[in-house]
Amino acid sequence: MPDVAASPPSSPRPTPEPGSGVVSPPPAPPAVVRAAYPRLPAPRPAGPVALALREFWSARQGPVPLPVLVGALAAGVVGGAVLVGHRAGLGLAVLGLLVWAAALPVLVRRRSVSDAVTAALSIALVAMVAVRDAEWVAALSVLTAVVVAAVAVTSARSAPAVVLSPVAGAAGVLRVLPWFRGAAGQQLGTLLGTQRSRLLGAARSVLVTVALLVVFGLLFASADQVFASYLPRFEIELDLLPARVVVGVLVALAAAAMAHLALAPPRWTGIALAPGRPAKRGEWLLPVLALDALVLAFVLVQVGALLGGHRYVLETAGLTYAEYARQGFAQLLAATALTLVVVAVAARRAPRETGRDRLLTRIALGLLCVGTLGVVASALRRMDLYVDAFGLTRLRVFAVVVELVLAAVLVLVMVAGVRWRSGWLPRAVVQVVAVAMLGLALLNPDAQIVRHNATADLSAAGTDVLYLQDLSADAVPAMDALDEPLRSCLLARARVDAPTGPIEWNLGRDRATTVLTGAELVETRGSCAEAAGGPRAIRR
Repeated sequence: MPDVAASPPSSPRPTPEPGSGVVSPPPAPPAVVRAAYPRLPAPRPAGPVALALREFWSARQGPVPLPVLVGALAAGVVGGAVLVGHRAGLGLAVLGLLVWAAALPVLVRRRSVSDAVTAALSIALVAMVAVRDAEWVAALSVLTAVVVAAVAVTSARSAPAVVLSPVAGAAGVLRVLPWFRGAAGQQLGTLLGTQRSRLLGAARSVLVTVALLVVFGLLFASADQVFASYLPRFEIELDLLPARVVVGVLVALAAAAMAHLALAPPRWTGIALAPGRPAKRGEWLLPVLALDALVLAFVLVQVGALLGGHRYVLETAGLTYAEYARQGFAQLLAATALTLVVVAVAARRAPRETGRDRLLTRIALGLLCVGTLGVVASALRRMDLYVDAFGLTRLRVFAVVVELVLAAVLVLVMVAGVRWRSGWLPRAVVQVVAVAMLGLALLNPDAQIVRHNATADLSAAGTDVLYLQDLSADAVPAMDALDEPLRSCLLARARVDAPTGPIEWNLGRDRATTVLTGAELVETRGSCAEAAGGPRAIRR
């Protein structure tokens, strides 16, 4: 006998015509459908990513604390005032602290030292815009601060959570819209209370009074110059008003999103990469040990070149020391970054069932990391030789910082391998990047470029005076400390816009303005390139 329950109906049920008065029956519940069709596959349970997203978007939308609301509105007003029509300076640094103000008490209640340290690094990075005038340093500091702030406020721990934290920050602005909009009306009604009608009447009276005084005051001031001289002068830039309103609203939403993310962070830390299928010991060891041998052989060659010096390199490769240094830095930087990828993949596929397997994994990957640290040392040595020959530039300073960060990450990976625990590693990497960026800003790279290029004996070319003259105001005090006539050549072309108010105040611009105001320049005979002691170098 055929299975009647398992076979579908022979013909579909007719659909009633619209307006016929026949009501269609409601759809059958899923349990009834599965009972009628037992061969249908059961729905799959939601995975960790789907559950985390569902929980993120359904986070609590309860009442907004009054300090959060006031702090977000204050940040919006300040953001619209300082971000539009003004250069980055003290105003932006204060704004960074205001945006954090509502979320900081929540972080304190978490009692997490790691979150507090990460948040402090983010605030310190934003504060660098009030210290350094170099736009590239300020931009990198703010960009790093945004990412670090997202990691801190979402309490990200695992690698997927750290990677997704900027996405969570952007999505948090959308999530906070209904929470923030409903809270504004609720808090306003609570503040007004039973005195609502009286307060609204007083507000209308004040608005009418202000409108009358402004209209008649402008008419009287235009009619009589003596009367106008007694009135206060307000410079209102109406063309910037729409932009300031838009930016202010966005900043207010960002501040509210920070507080909301701190109160209800996404549960993405529990999302972890699925463990890789362990490879057999021989399959895993062969490529790793081969790479170990290649890296160690390269390091030994570098030691020979370092000990042999210029003559050894010239006889072996036919290159000068400067040419030898110039060729390999980028490749070694890429090799260092690629080693981190290889270690991550190899650690996932490494056999770890027995103690012997774990010991072999530690030894093989540890040798690879140690050898790569030798590659880092070789890259830094090459950059040192290159800078001695061709001078220091912003790109070379940044490349050295990146290489040092990769070296620090390698050391952290080795520590995690010894302890066989890596849960702390993603957050530590973020903090290392933040510290490196903060150190770069405090180093004052533009001033270091002037000091090195103006005083070093550049063997491959003379000092690039035009490059030094195009540096930011951060370099002006270093220019003033040089010997004549190079000092006057550089200061004569330095153009520094003095801060117009406390919003644009910046330590670099303030010091440069003080130097240029009191600087006495000497007349230089010939070109500035001749004053530098050599031809103008080609920028490399």
